Amino acid sequence: MKNSNFFLYLIIVVICSLNYSFAKGINIIPWPTKVEIGKGDFILNKNTLVCYNHRELNSLSEYLSKGLQLAIGSSYKLEQINRNAPLSKAINLIVNPSMSIGNKEGYELTVTEKQIIIKSIDQKGIFYGIQSLLQLLPITGSMKIPCVNIIDEPRFAWRGIMIDVSRHFYTLNQLRNVIDYMGIYKLNTLQLHLTDDHGWRLEIKKRPKLTTIGAWRVPRTGLWAKRDCPEKGEVASDGGFYTQNEMRELIKYANSRNVTILPEIDFPGHSLAAIASYSELSCSGDSQFVSPGCPIGGIRENILCAGKESTFAFVEDVLSEVAMLFPNKYVHIGGDEAFYKWWEKCDKCKARMRENGLNDAHALQSYFTKRVSDILKKHGKMLIGWDEIMKGGLPPNAAITSWTGIEPGIEASKKGHYVVMNPTRETYFDFRQGDPAIEPPAATYGKCILLLKDVYKFNPLPEGCDPKFILGGQGSIWTEEISTYPYLEYMLLPRALALSEVLWSSSQLKNWEGFTHRLERHLDYFLKNDIVYSRSHYDATIVPSKGSKGNLLIDVETQIKGLDVYYSFENFYPDHHCKKYIAGEHISIPKDAETFRVITYRNGKPVGRIISVSLDELQTRINQK
Repeated sequence: MKNSNFFLYLIIVVICSLNYSFAKGINIIPWPTKVEIGKGDFILNKNTLVCYNHRELNSLSEYLSKGLQLAIGSSYKLEQINRNAPLSKAINLIVNPSMSIGNKEGYELTVTEKQIIIKSIDQKGIFYGIQSLLQLLPITGSMKIPCVNIIDEPRFAWRGIMIDVSRHFYTLNQLRNVIDYMGIYKLNTLQLHLTDDHGWRLEIKKRPKLTTIGAWRVPRTGLWAKRDCPEKGEVASDGGFYTQNEMRELIKYANSRNVTILPEIDFPGHSLAAIASYSELSCSGDSQFVSPGCPIGGIRENILCAGKESTFAFVEDVLSEVAMLFPNKYVHIGGDEAFYKWWEKCDKCKARMRENGLNDAHALQSYFTKRVSDILKKHGKMLIGWDEIMKGGLPPNAAITSWTGIEPGIEASKKGHYVVMNPTRETYFDFRQGDPAIEPPAATYGKCILLLKDVYKFNPLPEGCDPKFILGGQGSIWTEEISTYPYLEYMLLPRALALSEVLWSSSQLKNWEGFTHRLERHLDYFLKNDIVYSRSHYDATIVPSKGSKGNLLIDVETQIKGLDVYYSFENFYPDHHCKKYIAGEHISIPKDAETFRVITYRNGKPVGRIISVSLDELQTRINQK
């Protein structure tokens, strides 16, 4: 009983602390490990100094000064000085290798009325302390920073975002924007899906055709996988690539935001762009084209031939330059969705299988993966791939990204392989964020939905895994349907913020209501700075079901507490004059009704979008479950 009472007391203390923090304007995302609220505020003015105790902190001092200038809308920048001892009336950045925080990304932030101190054992921790400090500022341009003491460190070492730049090409400036968001919200790994059937995006000097041919396709719009293939004589003008010098610049920029870039070169499947560049890489040697989004499946030969030694010479050429270019100790080799049809009828592949005692195509892919792993090892790198590379057996020291679910990650961790959790249903940001009736259309994933609250529920440490082999997790944005950068931002924000809290904050401190309360401040910041983001979490969630007599039942849920829901079956848009939904009750459907419309309100004003969906469509959704 004593233990139960103490646990209840602890919960009450945490909740009260969170509520008090909200009242004081502590809206930090991701939520820190420990927050103690003080009395009063530190007042910024033009005489405030930024002090740092090591020369290598000079760039972070400059970053902080510019950040404060932007945050408060000031015409002046704070003066920066190199000084060993902290000063009063100053913001002090202190690297102290002997302090008790053992994690390089951890930090302590202390704000009093007299001074501000950010301490860490490493520059990385100082950078994250700066992010928390900047988030303490209100977006109104106030010069007040509330007094607080924060001790903070991450839950997981790997906190990532994967962006597919093959299906749609994004410029360096656009990727820098993404890196900025990642730095602000303490995400630290950007995986770039650089190659696929639809474009090769990285310069490889030994194989120039990869970018002169493989980086370009004919222009198309419309739903993915339903587009027309290239016509005879049509010019391939849509695409782009990153030179190695450009990638070096991006890597350097990412490093300044505590973000490491993980390159993904997809082998052996998803290789149509490479085969279009060098047709001898395929089993048949037939010429191919870079797909503009027309059907591939078993129609186009998009897998590298595992029976030719020249294929592994190609892999060596590519990975030797990739290994030289990227500092990350891992190189992602894809390995997913390899279409074995071409291998199974290839004489060279069948000969390879006989020579090496390989029973099936899974074993042949395992052979391929092990040879790629050996190439990477020779160049000082480790292999990571999508979880399909487990089929047939993993090379020693190989890691996986578990995307088909959590089960492969659990299995790999038990076998002593490191795992990044990226399960589709919890972390695929290309899924719609709300009802299909109002979200952008998508052919690739149909009507799959990933609500903000479901991202927040994601558990990277599922029951049965070996925790010491779970590196962390990431969210993925496959861009078949995402053709513009504003669309990319819309799909990323605010779900990336929910993911950041999942991967950084202690699981015991996660609090959905607290997160959504703090999120309000960040959405206001996005609005003020003309950043595209989704407000889908304010919309109603329609929950159709089937009654005992096969009749349609409609319930409505909301992700955010305190919303009022109004609905209508009539042929006009609903508002607060219409029927109000009572939580937990099935909505009564009038005879001959055809369309259901619903909207959410907060404090007497509309906050969500109107959703209009036919009753036939709702019935179809039930049948498809």
